[in-house]
Amino acid sequence: MSEIHLLGICGSLRQASANRGLLRAAQAALPAGVTMDIAELGDVPFYNSDINIKPESVKRLLAQIQGAQGMVLACPEYNYSIAPALKNALDWASREPDNRLLSGKTVAIVGAGGGMGTSRAQYHLRQVCVCLNLHVLNKPEVFVNAFTGNFDEHGDVASDEVRGQLAAQMQALVEFTRKLV
Repeated sequence: MSEIHLLGICGSLRQASANRGLLRAAQAALPAGVTMDIAELGDVPFYNSDINIKPESVKRLLAQIQGAQGMVLACPEYNYSIAPALKNALDWASREPDNRLLSGKTVAIVGAGGGMGTSRAQYHLRQVCVCLNLHVLNKPEVFVNAFTGNFDEHGDVASDEVRGQLAAQMQALVEFTRKLV
């Protein structure tokens, strides 16, 4: 497989969030022959099995997941856990028959937050990924402190060190994806 297409999914809905900035920086650091779209979750309703006809926003998200060989999940930490928007996106996708949209895909996890970055939420997300049969890249991990000058006022990465970490992680994700796809 020469061309690889990834999908970035951010658990923060704010356009200027540091986690969305991590996805933009990861997108810019992709090796040649690799592309990544970033999903919009702001209009995706909470999963509810009583919803008989999928809203257009859900259809769009599911089509993006289906078209990607791997994903980059930007995981904010809310109360030591995964942000609801990110978990909701995974919940919608997991309800497809036989978990066909998620099972076997590769995933890299990034996150920006307080002192320890988003380490607690990322480890919780890894548990969810096991249930969904997602193949999570183990190393390198990206935990970024969002409050020490690593980001500008727009949420864009302002640190060469963080850009380097993301570039290394994206390279590793591409190599991992090529092995598994």
